[in-house]
Amino acid sequence: MAQAESTTTGITLWKTAKDFAAKKAVLLVLALLVIVTGIAQPNFLSYDNLINILMITSVYVIIALGEGAILITKGTDLSAGRVVGLTACVAASMLQRSDYASKIFPDIPAMPLIVPILIAIVVGLIVGIINGGIVAWLKVPPFIATLGTMTIAYGAVSLYVDRPPHGASPIGGLRNDFTDVANGAIPIAGNVRLPYIIIIAAVVLLLMWVILNRTRLGKNIYAIGANPDAAEVSGVNVNKTLIIVYIIAGALYGLAGSLQAARQGSATNNLGYGWELDAISACVIGGVSTTGGIGTVGGMLTGVLMLTFMNNALVFLNVSPYWQNVVKGIIIVSAVAVDIRKYLKKR
Repeated sequence: MAQAESTTTGITLWKTAKDFAAKKAVLLVLALLVIVTGIAQPNFLSYDNLINILMITSVYVIIALGEGAILITKGTDLSAGRVVGLTACVAASMLQRSDYASKIFPDIPAMPLIVPILIAIVVGLIVGIINGGIVAWLKVPPFIATLGTMTIAYGAVSLYVDRPPHGASPIGGLRNDFTDVANGAIPIAGNVRLPYIIIIAAVVLLLMWVILNRTRLGKNIYAIGANPDAAEVSGVNVNKTLIIVYIIAGALYGLAGSLQAARQGSATNNLGYGWELDAISACVIGGVSTTGGIGTVGGMLTGVLMLTFMNNALVFLNVSPYWQNVVKGIIIVSAVAVDIRKYLKKR
């Protein structure tokens, strides 16, 4: 009798451990990656490197939050990276030093810091309205709609920075108060400092968590992703909700573009190239379903941390950039395969 109970307990513990590993696989892989790299390269776990990783994560997670909300509605946004580049150039062009020789707008008066950042956010918001309108009203599939706006955004930013006789050269000479937004920090204790950019990302994470989990809009977003027809029958204004989701995403891209320009001290028309794919990858790795209706803010953050730590770890381990792409691709395909299998089991 005792042996049977022991066997049953063992099976139960095994199933519990197996379920935990399946649900928390990304966290377990992330923890293993950090531990192995930390043992091989102790500097990987240094305070400076960890802060650097979190600062990089801060920009990417803001983009992923916008992309993730769209994915939950069973959509996608291929324009994200190019909108980040466009808005970065818009903000940077209005925040160059007065003594910089190659200013985009030589005669523009010095503006309060918040004004160009808000303008960049509004530019992203406008692109979001266009994306949402095409998807909701014209019924164009999100993949095709945002593929078109991705191309338009790149053309627009290239025209914006193309100034004779310099051509489409990088926008540099940014004001110190602008770069401090991303590179400055609040002293905590001794040499420990909390960068402003991490605080901004934390605030955005909290706001998106509230939107998705504590508002009617959030419930409608999940309902549309699960079954748009059923959502409409139950009284959800599907078109309005979709447009709002794309607007929120566009505004987040605008903020991310401003922060990235400030962080690197310059902006070019190629900034953000391919970032939409990284954002989608991070969301899927973090548990956002490609079939819609499933995803959490915590999962999006975990996915971004996974990719950022992985990229940083592979650099520390002196892995070839080509192999880095191979590893990233394997992880992405594996995450999508797991997601699809979960979907098929539910059917």
